[in-house]
Amino acid sequence: QVHLVESGGDLVQPGGSLRLSCAARGIIFRRYTMGWYRQAPGKQRDWVATITGGNNTNYADSVKGRFAISRDNGKNTVYLQMNSLKPEDTAVYYCNVPIGTKNYWGQGTQVTVSS
Repeated sequence: QVHLVESGGDLVQPGGSLRLSCAARGIIFRRYTMGWYRQAPGKQRDWVATITGGNNTNYADSVKGRFAISRDNGKNTVYLQMNSLKPEDTAVYYCNVPIGTKNYWGQGTQVTVSS
C-alpha cells in the first residue's frame, strides 16, 4: 500500500526559508516521478514542482528560482527547499506520486508565511 507522509511545515516570516520532506512507503521509490502541490484556503490545489526518477525537475512559474525539489532514493524521500518565501506561498503542501491511472497523496503540511 502506498503511503506518503509530509513534514516540515511551519510559520515563517516573509523572506524566510523552509524545507519540506515527504517520506514514501509501499513503492519502488526510485522508479517514480514525485511531485509537490499546494492548496491555499478557498482555492484549488495547484502544482508546484516535480522530479523524475532521473532527477529531471520542473517548476511552476510562481516558484521558479525560489524553490528546489530534490530526492534521496536511499531514504525514499523527496524534498522541497523553499527560499525567499512570500505571503502568497501560504498553503497546505501535498506530496504526490502518480502510479498508472491513480494519484496518491499525503495528508499535507501547513506552511504559513506571515510577519
